[in-house]
Amino acid sequence: MTTSKARKLNPIRPQNKSCPAGGSDHLHQSEVQLKSATPRGVIVAPPSANTDHPSHPPIVLHRGFDTLALAVKANIPDELFQYLEKEKERADEERRDMLIDFNGIQLQLKSHGGSGYRFIASGGDDGATWFFKKPNSKDPWGIRLNFGSYFMAVHGLGAAKAHVDHVLDRFGIRFTDTDISISRVDFCVDLLAPDFVLNPDNFVMSSSTGRRDHITFDDIVVSGKSGRTTSVTVGAIANRQIIIYDKRSEILAHHKPYWWSIWNHTLRELKDRPAPYDTLHREKQAPMYRIPNVLDPADPSQSRVWRVELRAGKNLLKDTWGIRTWADLFDKFGDLCRHSGEVVRYTDPAPSDVNRARWPNHELWEIACAEMNDDLIEMRSGVDPNPLKEVHREQHISTIFRNILGCSITLAALEGKIPTDLPDVFDDIAQDMKDAVQTDPTKAERQFREAKERYVFIQKPEGIG
Repeated sequence: MTTSKARKLNPIRPQNKSCPAGGSDHLHQSEVQLKSATPRGVIVAPPSANTDHPSHPPIVLHRGFDTLALAVKANIPDELFQYLEKEKERADEERRDMLIDFNGIQLQLKSHGGSGYRFIASGGDDGATWFFKKPNSKDPWGIRLNFGSYFMAVHGLGAAKAHVDHVLDRFGIRFTDTDISISRVDFCVDLLAPDFVLNPDNFVMSSSTGRRDHITFDDIVVSGKSGRTTSVTVGAIANRQIIIYDKRSEILAHHKPYWWSIWNHTLRELKDRPAPYDTLHREKQAPMYRIPNVLDPADPSQSRVWRVELRAGKNLLKDTWGIRTWADLFDKFGDLCRHSGEVVRYTDPAPSDVNRARWPNHELWEIACAEMNDDLIEMRSGVDPNPLKEVHREQHISTIFRNILGCSITLAALEGKIPTDLPDVFDDIAQDMKDAVQTDPTKAERQFREAKERYVFIQKPEGIG
């Protein structure tokens, strides 16, 4: 597999060139060299000799880290433990998550622990989920945390490291670089490819790798509906797992509307620009084509987005690649991605060739591997997080309104009303609500306060209507 020209000209791995927080910059390039690099966003790969030209070549809408999990070799101080213990008791009594604030760090503390951790607390989409053990000198690895896809897409890996450092500092926890242990890293590439058809039989696993990299067809899991394959998973999460799946269907099913904002932000950045081609076979060039202005979620023929995702688990990171600390991750993860694209390939079958190992890569795989070979550190979507919070807030408001409306109509039906009575029924319900608040204002104030705490991370700033 041919690597990029940048790799040929300079032996330094491309993932180092961002010089991320806590990392080191070994690549000395001039500003002219950096500015001349191919812009991120649209990469078009030419079809192989066995592929018919699709009506719309794939467009890269997003690439970046998707999930990050790590452990910290430290125990929480006694002051924090006592505070969490007290708040956890309150959460258990009131049967709800409790908003806590310790030295300026706000988290939603759950009423239960799990998996050996006494406390579980979430910082919302713009933070991490934290797991704390009861302090024990015989068990030094007392903290675990993970960042979700929203944080990694909007803020990036450098911000994740800075967030960990900041929160641990506010908690009064002292640690060194070697006290951080990376346990899982996911990297994804989202491609607009409405014409792409996923075929599980097109995956080819290399037989020349070592036992730790050995993957067979028994390690493939296929999902789909209505006769269409929507997801293929290769490998196990504890080691190496590669997935290609219909991201559009996934975000519609799991109510993640912010992805439309992220993808449309990329389209706006790329509007009316030519689509450069920059994959592992750089000698070929792609034609120009028009980029859509915006994706229509209701039209799969226009908005079908496929995700290629690499999940590196603890065994692959530590045992195979020796990735444990932040520095290891910054230095080696790009090479891990490149190698993974060789161990597992999604191909374009050559019917005349019975040797699957000689089948060429599918253009979708070529593009994804090229994106993973590029600068992998300070990646984020670049979209403003404030409108995304508004999307979250409006989604909750819409859901709650539909629930209120549906329950009110159901109540009217149970009371024997007819459709023309509904306006009067709604007025009666509103008056009943007012009466309930006036009858027990203390209860209403408590419920209001709890609701504010529950949605604290997506609320509008105070003073904004």
